[in-house]
Amino acid sequence: MALRAGGAAELLALLLPLLLASLAAGSGNGTSAKPTEAPSGNANPGLHATESTKIEYGECTVTCGIGIREVLLTSGCPAAETKCIIGVEECEGPVDCGWGIPISKGPECMKMLCIYIPPENRFKYIWKKLIQNQTARTLPNDTSIVEVCRGNQSVTYQCETRRKKGSVIASVKYTVHAKTEIQAEEPKRIQTVHSRDKTDAILIFCLVIGIIVAVGVFSAMIFMILHWGVVKSFWKSKSGQDNQEKLTNKISLHNLE
Repeated sequence: MALRAGGAAELLALLLPLLLASLAAGSGNGTSAKPTEAPSGNANPGLHATESTKIEYGECTVTCGIGIREVLLTSGCPAAETKCIIGVEECEGPVDCGWGIPISKGPECMKMLCIYIPPENRFKYIWKKLIQNQTARTLPNDTSIVEVCRGNQSVTYQCETRRKKGSVIASVKYTVHAKTEIQAEEPKRIQTVHSRDKTDAILIFCLVIGIIVAVGVFSAMIFMILHWGVVKSFWKSKSGQDNQEKLTNKISLHNLE
């Protein structure tokens, strides 16, 4: 029995250092190690996964309201490209888009559009009728396009584009002038058109004259270049005649004296 107890003690003495070493290794590589973080950015089969991705955003397609912009990758692009497009996303500018221009559908009626990007059913559209010195009135129309006709007084319309949650992303106003204003401005418009037509006719006449003169000058230059020998001999004969006439006049004057 004593022999067995001594053997067990010796075996425990040999296994104790190994047990302590395994526990130390487990504490160094165990639960205290941080998990590997996934690289930022979207995985793309055409991109080099070994390179760190850097995202850059293009300019928004609008200066107000809602638009789209490109999402660019500046490293890890295929074919050694410096930048490549990996997608598009929505972008927003200032809410107030100022004044729009109604689209005419004839002398009396026109249509007005709200600001949105497809699909348009993602948004809510609130139309308001703004009259001076009166409270704004919300119209029952909730579509992105409204058609109106002129009345006896000028009216301002405003469209607010909202997300389904209620936040306003764009606002635009339109002015529909009254019939009387259009009738009063019609003679001025006709006079302006006539004046513009007269100015255009004068400019066209001057342009035609300038073209004719330029063609004549270029034709003369080309003729002189192609027939330089004839021109040179002509000028020589002309200068010789002039010198002969001068000499004759001098002799005549000398004889008279």
